Amino acid sequence: MPVLSIIACGMFEDELAYVLSRDHELKQLIFVDNRECMGLIHKLKSANYVPRKAPLDRIPFFLNSGQGSGFRILTKPLMLFPFFRKLHEDMKFRVGQKVTVVVNVLKLALHVDLELLKSEVHRNIREMAAFSDGILIFYGSCGHALGKLEEDFADLGCPLYFLKDCSGETVEDCISVAFGGNDAYAEAMLSCRGTGAIYLTPMWASSWNQMEKEGKGSVDFDSKYLKDPKYCVAAKLDTGLAYDPDFHKNVREFACRFNMEVRGMKGSVEVAKQSYEHARKAVIGIHSCK
Repeated sequence: MPVLSIIACGMFEDELAYVLSRDHELKQLIFVDNRECMGLIHKLKSANYVPRKAPLDRIPFFLNSGQGSGFRILTKPLMLFPFFRKLHEDMKFRVGQKVTVVVNVLKLALHVDLELLKSEVHRNIREMAAFSDGILIFYGSCGHALGKLEEDFADLGCPLYFLKDCSGETVEDCISVAFGGNDAYAEAMLSCRGTGAIYLTPMWASSWNQMEKEGKGSVDFDSKYLKDPKYCVAAKLDTGLAYDPDFHKNVREFACRFNMEVRGMKGSVEVAKQSYEHARKAVIGIHSCK
């Protein structure tokens, strides 16, 4: 059975909940058991998906447990009949479209130290490659901290897939993903030129305060930085996903605290959707050639 692993930033909870809940051909959905996965699991449960959890070192056990050969031995005589042969072929085709997905959500606070972020992503890639047909990196390039992963792991033996926009470029960060690509993000920044904006997805709007506390002085999450008069717009980036009912409230409270105007902007889930579908199809193809 093909295994697609995902190493993800916690900022992508909504996008992951969306693509995973839409995949009706999942054989298994397994989460690396850590605190960071709980929000995503809660969102999947609201969509009637109940994934399994396991420590990273126990994941291979779950992947290796499956049906034995007993069923095939019992049904072999039925293959003499055309109806059962056709049924068997149809079942093989259906099974061939199924995948097992293993999700590893990493800490949001890793963004505070880009070298630490890089080392943690590298470490998890090495560990998960041992049982994966491919790994989808659910991060942007993050200030170029992750921009050379393909080069760094050229000899890994397990292909890496990335969040790419319609131009085939790896996205810069989570805001690029929410806009639908790097060009769309650049256009949005151009439209806000002269009225500096802070872009808020639902996860950013609900997590920025936590990020400030965990940031240990990082300027990106410092209230003094956010109170700079050049930032006068809180851009509410709506991708159409409604996992957080407090999105508008959180944006309004953020804008009020930092004396900003709330401005709605239209986002997209296409980068997450297309990148997931591409990685999924690729691991099916790789597994079928083994």
